Amino acid sequence: MTDQENKPASTGLPAATAVKLVELVNYGEDAIVSRTLAKSKAGTMTVFAFDRGQSLSEHTAPFDAFVTALEGTIELTIGGQPVVAQTGETVLMPANIPHAVDAPARMKMLLVLFRDGGAA
Repeated sequence: MTDQENKPASTGLPAATAVKLVELVNYGEDAIVSRTLAKSKAGTMTVFAFDRGQSLSEHTAPFDAFVTALEGTIELTIGGQPVVAQTGETVLMPANIPHAVDAPARMKMLLVLFRDGGAA
């Protein structure tokens, strides 16, 4: 079976295969580079590579967001409070709370967004 045949239509990942997320996106000079790995009505899964000094300005989202540091250090501001995540750490950014992302040095992160689908 080829990788294309093994890849579910809704994702950018092959099924039943171990993948190193940190290798799925490369740094760009003075840029933020992203690659969406999965997208559905339930949410999205995206990997990002931030060059040093890049940031996402403060904004809100109507759903919970989980940020996992894949490489380097992420500086977050959530509801006005600074939060630092190192490689391997995950931070919850709650729905409807203002948040921002800063990269003091090159870093890669995984962002997983969950839309509220009602009762579990």
